[in-house]
Parts: sequence; structure tokens; C-alpha cells
Amino acid sequence: IQISDNWPGYSLDLFTYPQHYYGDLEYVLIPHGIIVDRTERLAKDIVQDIGDNDIVVLCVLKGGYKFCADLVEHIKNLSRNSERFISMKVDFVRLKSYHNDQSMQDMQIMGGDDLSKLTGKVSFFCVLLTLFFMFCKDIVGTGRTMKVLLNTIEKYKPKMIKVASLLVKRTSRPDGYRPDYYGFEIPDLFVVGYALDYNEHFRDLNHICVINDHGKTKYRV
Repeated sequence: IQISDNWPGYSLDLFTYPQHYYGDLEYVLIPHGIIVDRTERLAKDIVQDIGDNDIVVLCVLKGGYKFCADLVEHIKNLSRNSERFISMKVDFVRLKSYHNDQSMQDMQIMGGDDLSKLTGKVSFFCVLLTLFFMFCKDIVGTGRTMKVLLNTIEKYKPKMIKVASLLVKRTSRPDGYRPDYYGFEIPDLFVVGYALDYNEHFRDLNHICVINDHGKTKYRV
């Protein structure tokens, strides 16, 4: 789903959201209900594409945890109602690439220690599980973040790697990277909500919203 640059969004008055964020937001870009419906469709596409492969889900924290949890739950529901059970394992990594609303030059990758156990054992897992890797990422901007992460994971030589992202940004610095599955293509805006944060605030906001200058100043560190 593509959201145009001139999309005015939804008025905040049409929705409920935490009172402590009153005055900090411009508008609702994507309501929670639309996020849920779109994520369910992504799950259906993934289940259709993976064939007989089981899935190891690598969730990118912290912003990706709600998208990952909802996506996995939808895949589980589809599996329960199908003739083939889909086995899933979940691991987590955390990336730090922003300070306030600015992207940092050097990205930090934290966690995912259990992934090292796959070194030298991937073919064993492939025989039993027909291993399929999927990244659950909250947002893809320039693609630099995903390239660093993919280069790291490829060292473990999984059978297959796919990337699922809730959002893709249209930026002035495109590098041609596109995830295999994504929910929405959005303008180059700094968005919060649905676990996306600004200095650890706004994760408890269900809708995806555009933060205003007052909100950036209020929560700047």
C-alpha cells in the first residue's frame, strides 16, 4: 500500500490515544486497524510462498516487536486452519541507528547470541527443518541498516533469507533495496507508534503517527 507525499493523514480527534501525548503529534498516518489488516495479508502471502519450509523468525528490537508478534500470530492462525503445520522459532536482535530523529553513521547490533549456535550446524537444521529465515523489521529507510544486518546473518549460511518490514520509506537516498514483504510505503517522515519510538517514548501508541516539533523538543535527549 503506497501512501502519497500529499496524504494529509487522519485528524487526531477521530481516534483515542494516550493523553500524555496530547500536543505532541501532527496526525495519524496509519490507524491501528489498517495495520492489523495489512499484517494479516502479509502473513497470508508468506504462508503461500514458503512451501514446505519451516520458519526461524529473527525479530529486530525494539521497534519491530509488535509487528513481529502480530505477524507471527497471523501465521500461526493460518497454520492451524491449514493441512500443513508450520513450525516457527523466534530469536531477537537489537539495532541502534538513531539519536533523537537523526540517523547515525555507525550502527550497533546487539543480541542474537543464539545465532552463533547455527555456525557449522545449518545443514543439520536444513535436513530436519528445511530452514527458512525471515527478518521482521519495523521500517526500512535507506536500506543501510538492513544491509549491515543481512551481511552479519549471511555468515551463518541459512538456506534462505527473507525480509518482512511493516514500513518502507521513500527517501532522497535510495539504494535500490526493497524487502521481500512490506506493508506500507510512506513519505520520508519521522513516525512513531505501534512500537516505533522517539527516544523510548510513543511505543504505547497503537496508531502510526507523525510527531510534531513540540514532541521532538519535549522528548529530546
